[in-house]
Amino acid sequence: MVRHHRESVVFTLVVTLLAFLGAALMGLVIALSGAPDTLLLATFLAFLPVGPLLACFLWLDRYEPEPRVLLASGLAWGAFVATAAAIVLQGIGGLFTGVDGVTEIAVVAPVVEEATKGAFLVMLLWWRRAELDGMLDGIVYAGMVGIGFAFVENILYLAAAYDGTDGLGPGGSGALTMTFVIRCLVSPFAHPLFTAFFGIGVGIAVNSRTPSGRFAALATGYALAVLTHAMWNGAALGLGGNFVVVYLTLMAPLFLAFVGFAVWLRRSERTMLTRSLTDAAHRGLLPATDIAWLVDLGARRAARRFAKERGGDAGERAMEEYQQAAVELGFLHHRYLRGTPPPDFAARGQVFVERLHTVRPYISFPGQVVPTR
Repeated sequence: MVRHHRESVVFTLVVTLLAFLGAALMGLVIALSGAPDTLLLATFLAFLPVGPLLACFLWLDRYEPEPRVLLASGLAWGAFVATAAAIVLQGIGGLFTGVDGVTEIAVVAPVVEEATKGAFLVMLLWWRRAELDGMLDGIVYAGMVGIGFAFVENILYLAAAYDGTDGLGPGGSGALTMTFVIRCLVSPFAHPLFTAFFGIGVGIAVNSRTPSGRFAALATGYALAVLTHAMWNGAALGLGGNFVVVYLTLMAPLFLAFVGFAVWLRRSERTMLTRSLTDAAHRGLLPATDIAWLVDLGARRAARRFAKERGGDAGERAMEEYQQAAVELGFLHHRYLRGTPPPDFAARGQVFVERLHTVRPYISFPGQVVPTR
C-alpha cells in the first residue's frame, strides 16, 4: 500500500503541474484569439454542451463511481494539457515537415491530439491502475478528457468564426451560429467518442494476462481513436464526400453503436458483480443476503433511503460506505476469478473486507432486523 500511495502522489503532482502550465499557455492563446466580449460569448456557447455530456458519462459510472478528483483531473488534462501540447507539437511539426493545411487537419491533428489526450489514460494505467477495473472505466475517463479538450477547442473555433479569422468567411453572428450548431449541437460527442476508443483499449489492457496483450490493446485503441478522428476531420474538409452524408451514414451510426455498447457494458456490470459477490459470500467475506441490495441500482437507492430514515445522515453515510466497499470488492474479486488479479490484490481485498466488517453491524436493509449496537 505504501507503493500505491507513492504512485498516487507522483500522479497528482505530475497532472497538477502540467495542468497549471497548460492553463497558462491556453489562457494566453485564448486571450489573443479575440476581443473580451467575443471570448465571453464563445466560452458561454462552448460550455452549453458540457453539462449534458458530463451527465451521460457520470450515468455510466454509477456502479462504482470513480473518484471525483480523478474525473476532474481528466477534465483539466483535456482542457489545458492536451490542448496546449497539441498546439505546441503541431506547431513544431509544421515547421519541420512543411505539410499543407489539409494534411495537417486530416492526418497530423488526429495523430497528435489523440496522443496528447490518451497520455492521461496511460498515466492512469501506469500510476493509478487500481482505479481502472475494465472498459467502462476507460470510457468514462476518456470521456472526461475528451469533454475538456472539446470545450477549450470550441472556444477557439467559435471566437474565430465570429471574428472571421477561421478563413471560412467574413464572420459575424451567422458564422458563429453555424459553428455552434455543427460543433456544439450536432457533434458535441466527437472528441469524447474518439478518445473513448483508446479508453476501451486501456480497459482491456488492465485485464490482459500478458505484456504483449496489453500493448496490442493500447495500440489498437489508439489506432481506432486516430482513425475515427481522421475520418471526421476528412469529412469536415469534404475529402470523403458531402459532410452531411458522411455524418448520417457513418459518424451518427458509429456514435449510436458506441452508445449501445456502453449501455451494454453498464448492464453487464450487474451480472458480473452478482457472480463475483456470490463467490465472495461463499468464502465468508460478506452475507449473501446483502447482494441483492448491492448490485441493483434501484435497490441501492432504496437501501440508502431506508438507512437515512432509520439513522439520519450518519446512517445514510454508513450505507454508502458499505455499498461502495462491497462493489469495489466485487470488481477486485472478479479480476481474481478471471486470473488477472493486480499485484496488491491481497492487501486491497483485506482493506475492503475490513471496511465491510466495520460498517456492517451499524446498518440494516429494508425487511431486515436492525442490528443491536
